[in-house]
Amino acid sequence: MPKKLVSLLCLVLLMLPCTGYAQTYKVDRVVVEGNRRVERAYIEAILTAAAGSELTIEDIDRDIQAIFKTGRFADVKALLQERDGQQWLVYQVEERPLLRQVNFSGNKELKNEKLGELVKAKGTDFYQPQFLRDGVQAIKKAYVEAGYYATEVATKVEIDDKREATVTFTITEGSPVYVTDIRFEGNTVFKDRELKKAMLTKKKWFLSFLTKRGAYREEMAQVDVDLLTDKYFNKGYIQARVRQPQVIVKDDKKSVELLFEIEEGPQFFIGALDVQGDLLIGREELLAKVRMRPGDVFSRLALRENLLVMNDFYADQGYAFVNVTPLTEVDEQQRKVDITFEIEQGSRVRIGRIGIAGNTRTRDKIIRRHVQLGEGDLYSATGIKESRRRINNLGFFDEVNLTTSRGAEEHLMDVEIDVKERPTGSFSVGAGFSSADGLLLQGSVSQENFMGKALKLDLAASLGGKSSTYRVGLLDPYFLDRDLALGFDVYKTEREWTDFTREATGGNIKLGLPITDDLRSFFVYRYEKKDIYDVAEDASNQIKEEAGESTISSVTASLTLNTTDFRPDPSRGHISELSVEYAGLGGDAKFVKYIFDHRYFYPLPREFVFSVHGRFGYIQDLDDRRIPLDERFYLGGINSMRGFKTRELGPRDPDTGDYYGGNKTAFANVELTFPLIRDMKLKGVVFFDIGNAWDKEQSMFSDLRYSVGAGVRWNSPMGPLRFEWGYNLDPKPWEESSVFDFTVGRMF
Repeated sequence: MPKKLVSLLCLVLLMLPCTGYAQTYKVDRVVVEGNRRVERAYIEAILTAAAGSELTIEDIDRDIQAIFKTGRFADVKALLQERDGQQWLVYQVEERPLLRQVNFSGNKELKNEKLGELVKAKGTDFYQPQFLRDGVQAIKKAYVEAGYYATEVATKVEIDDKREATVTFTITEGSPVYVTDIRFEGNTVFKDRELKKAMLTKKKWFLSFLTKRGAYREEMAQVDVDLLTDKYFNKGYIQARVRQPQVIVKDDKKSVELLFEIEEGPQFFIGALDVQGDLLIGREELLAKVRMRPGDVFSRLALRENLLVMNDFYADQGYAFVNVTPLTEVDEQQRKVDITFEIEQGSRVRIGRIGIAGNTRTRDKIIRRHVQLGEGDLYSATGIKESRRRINNLGFFDEVNLTTSRGAEEHLMDVEIDVKERPTGSFSVGAGFSSADGLLLQGSVSQENFMGKALKLDLAASLGGKSSTYRVGLLDPYFLDRDLALGFDVYKTEREWTDFTREATGGNIKLGLPITDDLRSFFVYRYEKKDIYDVAEDASNQIKEEAGESTISSVTASLTLNTTDFRPDPSRGHISELSVEYAGLGGDAKFVKYIFDHRYFYPLPREFVFSVHGRFGYIQDLDDRRIPLDERFYLGGINSMRGFKTRELGPRDPDTGDYYGGNKTAFANVELTFPLIRDMKLKGVVFFDIGNAWDKEQSMFSDLRYSVGAGVRWNSPMGPLRFEWGYNLDPKPWEESSVFDFTVGRMF
């Protein structure tokens, strides 16, 4: 420090005339001058010099260094002066400005709070020049990690009359850097495209401006090294080494290329398998639970999965603190890995207190009845996992966390259920236009957790130029606190067709009974009174035959099997439903309607989900009575065959152009959904639909119709939104080549 050296020289020159070349100096008093904010006692506590002592230049130099190290002073001088006949040692200090405020401007990618943490704005009391240098370096490094290589940071320091400093970092972020190419060297086991699929980092694509895909992140590239290494380890290449990527910044500073160098090494296989330690059952029985066999390719993923299997087996017997450790021995010559599972079972525990927190609306009993463990039961890992799945499937919560901790006694384990409520009510609207209805506006209010009791309340209405619908429904899935669903619907509809007007008023009563955890039965009694009037003189005979008032009295029995992982938005599992409706318990209509519906979901990497939905339906008439037109099968629209207008696919009167529905139907939807913006839960979908509806005289699966399309789905705060465009692959002369459909919220 130049100022420090000058201070020391001044001290030496002042002392020489008085003391010659003596090595020690006796001082009668030591004082500090020039301090304003820093307490004198704070400085004196640092000093080694004391009144009445003999000091050397080295002693005084150490004191000066100690004062400088506090970081609070810009200059320190030591002077030996004669005052009042005494020798005074005076330390004259010049305080640094107080760092009063740190400002940031120009930053959009990184928030002020983040930048403040980087420059340690709150941890610095006095301004120092290195604060600027360190701050600029920290900010630039953070922006490089965020993919902004061209970021520039300018600084400005303002010191007022009170010696208080305001520091401003002005940031020019520039454009984010995108990855335009990813290359590999040394890979022979996996092709480039296979390795790229395993990585988080992706190449820039045409929607990068919206999705940010392809934006370079240094921390993401570091994770990719582990992911690529893990991919090799899961194929037996346990000596594979993936070097840190070389980042090649292009001249435009807006794009980079990544190069990963890989040393693969030989492939290893599983050798001997063994188990030792605390064995609950026989050695062979335990090894039978392991899904690995000698001679299989070694896989680190498979090893982890088998550790969980072994761990869960013990945990399901109450051994919550079981510790299963894999001991591996590598034989490089034979290229084999011997594995021994060492088990420490620990003590057996039972469930202590079960606490529930975070539920501001949902009542405790709604959550508690889905917990598969009771206080006093043996601890079960499967029970904990199943409880979380069941609570999550209620659809009432954004987050469901089950944590365990030691209870009041050593053999007890407390369970804490922490949930975060999500909005369960929605107001939804929809709109459409067709030749039959004209402009149609639909609206509904629903509450999936009415009064916090899991009651499902539906209020729906649709108003159009030619139709109107009103509906009220309530369902209690646990009537009288039993696993018994009971509910009802009441509705009234009116629709004006080209050749007639139909009005219907009715309702139903629902009863649901569980058979197993995933299998449920439902029974629905429906009574409906309808009136067909204003029949045109040139209407078809089918319509004229149904003119006047009639009633339907029917009962429907159904079985539903649901094994999906998350029922509000499944990614794995299937939903199968078989229903049979019998109409003839009084009333004018007599028929039996059979419907089988199946949905299958299969997860793919990167949160892609492949799904298939198929439905088959058949109506059998009884006593040669005609099946009512509104009970027949009509396809078309966003919920069946996209690319066709709603209810405008199936048997059609060639003279009037009216669709009168079929007595049998079959259609399938094949979909691939994928995330567009994960934080917003915005998804894209591409689909292929196939199907039709047929009259009694037509053979099933004849004249199959096809459509393809794409759309966007968003689980918005106001409810699910669907925007889908379907393309008719073989349109008839009276059909349009494409149809756009959308729904906003939950439609009823």
